[in-house]
Amino acid sequence: MAAHKPVEWVQAVVNRFDEQLPIKACQQNTHTKVSTEHNKECLINISKYKFSLVISGLTNILKNVNNMRIFGETAEKNLYLSQLIILDTLEKCLAGQPKDTLRLDETMLVKQLLPEICHFIHTYREGNQHAAELRSCASGVLFSLSCNNFNAVFSRISTRLQELTVCSEDNADVHDIELLQYISVDCSKLKRLLQETVFKFKALKKVAQLAVINSLEKAFWNWVENYPDEFTKLYQTPQTDMADCAEKLFDLVDGFAESTKRKAAVWPLQIILLVLCPEIIQDIAKDVVEETKMNKKLFLDNLRKALAGHSGSRQLTESAAIACVKLCKASTYINWEDNSVIFLLVQSMVVDLKNLLFNPSKPFSRGNQNADVDLMIDCLVSCFRINPHNNQHFKICLAQNSPSTFHYVLVNSLHRIITNSALDWWPRIDAVYCHAVELRSMFSDTLHRAMQGCGAHPAIRMTPSLTFKEKMTSLKFKEKPTDLETRSYKFLLLSLVKLIHADPKLLLCNPRKQGPDSQGSTAELITGLVQLVPQSSMPDIAQEAMEALLVLHQLDSIDLWNPDAPIETFWEISSQMLFYICKKLTSHQMLSSTEILKWLREILICRNKFLLKNKQSDRSSCHFLFLYDVSGSGTSQISLDHDEVMRCAPGATLRKGKGNSSMESTAGCSGTPICRQAQTKLEVALYMFLWSPDIEAVLVAMSCFRHLCEEADIRCGVDEVSVHNFLPNYNTFMEFASVSNMMSTGRAALQKRVMALLRRIEHPTAGNTEAWEDTHAKWEQATKLILNYPKTKMEDGQVTESLHKTIVKRRMSHVSGGGSIDLSDTESLQEWINMTGFLCALGGVCLQHRSSAGLATYSPPMGPLNERKGSMISMVSTEGSVETPVSKFIDRLLTLMVCNHEKVGLQIRTNIKDLVGLELSPALYPMLFNKLKNTISKFFDSQGQVLLTDTNTQFVEQTIAIMKNLLDNHTEGSSEHLGQASIETMMLNLVRYVRVLGNLVHAIQIKTKLCQLVEVMMERRDDLSFCQEMKFRNKMVEYLTDWVMGTSNQATDEDVKCLTRDLDQASMEAVVSLLAGLPLQPEEGDGVELMEAKSQLFLKYFTLFMNLLNDCSEAEEDGAAAGGRKRGMSRRLASLRHCTVLAMSNLLNANVDSGLMHSIGLGYHKDLQTRATFMEVLTKILQQGTEFDTLAETVLADRFERLVELVTMMGDQGELPIAMALANVVPCSQWDELARVLVTLFDSRHLLYQLLWNMFSKEVELADSMQTLFRGNSLASKIMTFCFKVYGATYLQKLLEPLLRAVITSPEWQHVSFEVDPTRLEPTESLEENQRSLLQMTDKFFQAIINSSSEFPPQLRSVCHCLYQATCHSLLNKATVKEKKENKKSVVSQRFPQNSIGAVGSAMFLRFINPAIVSPYEAGILDKKPPPRIERGLKLMSKILQSIANHVLFTKEEHMRPFNDFVKSNFDAARRFFLDIASDCPASDTVNHSLSFISDGNVLALHRLLWNNQEKIGQYLSSNRDHKAVGRRPFDKMATLLAYLGPPEHKPVADTHWSSLNLTSSKFEEFMTRHQVHEKEEFKALKTLNIFYQAGTSKVGNPVFYYIARRVDRTMRAAVSTG
Repeated sequence: MAAHKPVEWVQAVVNRFDEQLPIKACQQNTHTKVSTEHNKECLINISKYKFSLVISGLTNILKNVNNMRIFGETAEKNLYLSQLIILDTLEKCLAGQPKDTLRLDETMLVKQLLPEICHFIHTYREGNQHAAELRSCASGVLFSLSCNNFNAVFSRISTRLQELTVCSEDNADVHDIELLQYISVDCSKLKRLLQETVFKFKALKKVAQLAVINSLEKAFWNWVENYPDEFTKLYQTPQTDMADCAEKLFDLVDGFAESTKRKAAVWPLQIILLVLCPEIIQDIAKDVVEETKMNKKLFLDNLRKALAGHSGSRQLTESAAIACVKLCKASTYINWEDNSVIFLLVQSMVVDLKNLLFNPSKPFSRGNQNADVDLMIDCLVSCFRINPHNNQHFKICLAQNSPSTFHYVLVNSLHRIITNSALDWWPRIDAVYCHAVELRSMFSDTLHRAMQGCGAHPAIRMTPSLTFKEKMTSLKFKEKPTDLETRSYKFLLLSLVKLIHADPKLLLCNPRKQGPDSQGSTAELITGLVQLVPQSSMPDIAQEAMEALLVLHQLDSIDLWNPDAPIETFWEISSQMLFYICKKLTSHQMLSSTEILKWLREILICRNKFLLKNKQSDRSSCHFLFLYDVSGSGTSQISLDHDEVMRCAPGATLRKGKGNSSMESTAGCSGTPICRQAQTKLEVALYMFLWSPDIEAVLVAMSCFRHLCEEADIRCGVDEVSVHNFLPNYNTFMEFASVSNMMSTGRAALQKRVMALLRRIEHPTAGNTEAWEDTHAKWEQATKLILNYPKTKMEDGQVTESLHKTIVKRRMSHVSGGGSIDLSDTESLQEWINMTGFLCALGGVCLQHRSSAGLATYSPPMGPLNERKGSMISMVSTEGSVETPVSKFIDRLLTLMVCNHEKVGLQIRTNIKDLVGLELSPALYPMLFNKLKNTISKFFDSQGQVLLTDTNTQFVEQTIAIMKNLLDNHTEGSSEHLGQASIETMMLNLVRYVRVLGNLVHAIQIKTKLCQLVEVMMERRDDLSFCQEMKFRNKMVEYLTDWVMGTSNQATDEDVKCLTRDLDQASMEAVVSLLAGLPLQPEEGDGVELMEAKSQLFLKYFTLFMNLLNDCSEAEEDGAAAGGRKRGMSRRLASLRHCTVLAMSNLLNANVDSGLMHSIGLGYHKDLQTRATFMEVLTKILQQGTEFDTLAETVLADRFERLVELVTMMGDQGELPIAMALANVVPCSQWDELARVLVTLFDSRHLLYQLLWNMFSKEVELADSMQTLFRGNSLASKIMTFCFKVYGATYLQKLLEPLLRAVITSPEWQHVSFEVDPTRLEPTESLEENQRSLLQMTDKFFQAIINSSSEFPPQLRSVCHCLYQATCHSLLNKATVKEKKENKKSVVSQRFPQNSIGAVGSAMFLRFINPAIVSPYEAGILDKKPPPRIERGLKLMSKILQSIANHVLFTKEEHMRPFNDFVKSNFDAARRFFLDIASDCPASDTVNHSLSFISDGNVLALHRLLWNNQEKIGQYLSSNRDHKAVGRRPFDKMATLLAYLGPPEHKPVADTHWSSLNLTSSKFEEFMTRHQVHEKEEFKALKTLNIFYQAGTSKVGNPVFYYIARRVDRTMRAAVSTG
């Protein structure tokens, strides 16, 4: 369009510019500001090519805006802003006006634009707050206009001059004459103006003459200041025509000045005209002056006389002062080498001029303070430029007793000296650096006075300088300054801050000061500036203070903070500043917080530049830099009194002394580096801005995270540590930064992205924890205000500020600081919503931060509580006694789920539902699930009856929506946390509640949503935790099938009918998902045989589904010919029919054994549709791979076999998930039985070693010391004992029986006593002989034992080897690949070095050999008990053997000490024996597996143990599972098998004893083992025939074996055919 229709395109851009002006758009925000700025830049660029079109369009816009009628303060402000935007755009367009502009365009400009510009200049109102700025902008437009269109402007002025020559005195309009003050004037244009004035001056009326005199002077300064080179050349090469015009006008004006009043009016112009005549100045400086020039000499004489006060007229004295200042100022634009005469003229007047203007005892005043100040500034600047070394006037202005006006003049003069474009001969500001101390003191004093006058807290007091010490001491007792004084102090303070901004060195310079003093003075200066930043009563000063602080953070400025120690000073002062500003931001005491945050971002950039520059020196000098505690231990909350702000660390006092600043810690801050506190506060501030309703604030905060990361990068490079040691959440911060650069689609999308990133924060830190807690406190306050609105408006004394003030405050800051809230203000509610989302998303990491926020652990230990130091698992639960903030927040959310506030209740409920369901941190899922479960459980009374209320129903409906959102939303990390708390109870209670709601429309809708939730739940089944999944799913199927109504109870209303069909559809879809792989599980205790009960249950469901299919068929036939809504219903019925077929398929697939008999007959049904349905179901189950093996006769045995396989299943890392879970949940009263079952099963699978490894490793891991290892009655100890008993019986028989019989029957031992306790000796016995006999017997036994290693059973070698390895290497087998590569040592080997083999020996003697020696009869080695003396000897011998095994000597029993030599001498022999039996492990296939025959007793015991502890096993696995390793698949398979098998037989089993069945079974196995039946060929051949199986017991408890006759026949036939 721009190429083909340029005029239309330009007009479109102009129109867009017009439409987005504040006066048209009304509401101003960041987006509209950016858009307006973009439009302005676009028009400026277009004006270079289509100048006339753009200027014409802007002129019309300006004209229309000026003519608009406005009402109200807001409209007036928008009008003012619009006018400023238009004028600024016009000025820039005119400044770039192309040179080839047509003459016609010039005329148009003058005709249309000039009147509008003049309107602003002529209608200036002194009291209007906007008029001055508008006039300034308009004059800028006029200046740009006159640059290229001078003739047009000059023509207007000339015409006005002509009119003023003929008009009357009363009608003289001099406004156009005043345009002379604002137009662009160069040398030639000035000559034209002078010539025109000379030509018409006499004819002008008096008022016009005065206007011309005043305006020409201003035009002169426009020329000099904009074209100083031209004025300088005037003195290098005098221009005769310029001098002639100036001289003629001087004479005309001199003739006009007849009276004193007129002289006073014309003297300033006359001195200017004289300056334009350099040759005349030369001439009148001579002693002899021409007659024509005498009036000039006389003028100078009168000027000197009036300046000295000898004129007798105050008016002339004041005018002389003005003229002399003009002369001094003009002289500074002349190089003294070009004309020294003018400098002589200046020097002849300057002393009197200074005495007149800078006299503290008699201040110069003309009644116009602003004009007087401007005059004094011009004088001071000019004097400095003339002679910078004569600084007496500086000292006067700095003096403590000088008026504040003098201070103001000095500061503004210095600012002008710094900021004005310097000529080559002008002196630099360096000459004033020597006054830095006095200027700093002036700043401190002014700051104190201004803050005191504003009612703010007084500024921080540092040690004052000597210059101001006396003055400041007296201030302590001075009353509060008046409003007028406060205003003057504010103006002075603003000027001082601007001065710092212009040249920070002027106040940073510290001549002849040591490092600590330099640091103290810098801290004082920066502290004062920082105090100004949050001052809402002084917005201009606050803005300028930010700019000054930014300049002070530039590289060259930071080096001046303390040249002796720049790094330490930088960290300390800059961190103090950062801490204070962030504290104010987080406490929300700043109005323009977004602008302050932008400024803070620039500060961070400057800090990083300095750190990068000083990277190497940072390493050596910054000794107090910290490394972040990645574990997230936060610091206590820091509070800072106003008078203590930033002296050093928060809560500490900065004192000056030798070396660096030292810290006097106060409560709460000891030992914490200030830079760490600053970083924490910065993090807090950035986090809390993320929930701002202002998009720009959010984006700026996100961009600031980049600079935090850059600082961490720099510092980790210095200290050579990981960047995560400085910023634990570095990666997420970088993502925040990258998002800040992307264009957002809107506020909602941005907040969604923010919450997604917040959920990715992994590490709790002091920053994010404090941010969460602060936000939570504000959220609670805002929530109360919202819920109480509008009640709070009525309560006396409750509302601290009006709603209007709150709204205004919100527009300036994103935080509610008041005690009321206006819900009509969308920003207020949006802020609350953002806070809610922030707390939901970040709550998870804060939960990690508090160990007390964790959940009570379910952890059945592997031994008695008094013998265990910890548990194997830790499962999360919210049932703690300590209410954490996160827990309170979740509780509050649950109450808001049913908020019924009349105005915003719906919005609150909707947002809570969406935020909790979609944005909640996955780490909070377990807590949420438990709290929902607990809340919903209260909706039932003690008898289980539903407490039906509207609020409860609303809560249930909200819960359903939240859970569906939560499960539908695959948030990163959700899988890890979903299974940490079971939702079975909650889901069942939801269904039980919804069941009683009836069949009203709303109830049907809730039921439909609940069915959809169930379907989603089953989709996320692998991620969820089910303790009794099969039972739960069976119950859910039972409930949901009740809701399938079919054609029964159908409403007549079509809408209700559609809803009912939707419920049928949703119910069946949920049932389909529930029935997938679900074995039916009837209720226990109904007295019906299991298979019969399952068969009846299958028939119930199958019949229901068949009826539903029939309903669908009939309804489809009825609506076949209908259209419209009927066709829609038909589609619903087709979908419902499909779901029903799937449900039947899933039902039959998982329950073929109990269901095929009921369904097979349908294949022969007389109804064709029924037969077709059956074929469809049959096809689907075949496609699903239904296992018809369940129909086999051996199905029960096969299922038990699979159960055994599942329990003995081993993971990739050697873990045994089901077995170890069972070991951790079975009560200790059943450990003996469990030990027998596990050993038997694992040995039969050749996996005994793996069982022992897992059990022993955990035992070693939990042991307190080597001495307590396997000493308690733990499960591992019982498993070891059982192994020794089963596998070692034959070995012990062969080893000990000959030795024992020899001791008992041999004649030499018949009368020998072994008693060695003196207190128990018979009188006839000899202690020494008894000791020798005991040693002899012990040595004989010991030698036999250590020489029997070759006969040691291989199974027991495996046990000992496993114990040895577990003790040596603990859980090395489960270590990660990385740990193995790094060869990391285990915890146990570090705790029990070099004692590993001792554990083997100690356990073997304690649990195996010594019990058999002490009780040989009970162990089955002897047929009868030994005599008492022999028993006593065997007991004493066992003590000696145990000491040898334990590698310890006797210390406590005195009578056993004599045997210590024997014990010690056998340590090495025992160790060699233990190493021999434990070092090598025989291969699994070479070991005879004695228990390869598994009895029914063990399998049934396993079934019972698994069934009774199924829920606990599920809890254990859900809390400890590793998705990448084991996952929940083993538990799922186990639950399915148990569901198929049903409950175990109900037989009375004592808690502490095996049942008779199990005992007999155990004895049978021992019999088989003892007689080595398993090794005989007959047994092996019989076993291969597979014609026997064991089931049940006889009346006396013996196992009963059955044989299968038909298998015998088949076996015989196979044998014959083979033969």
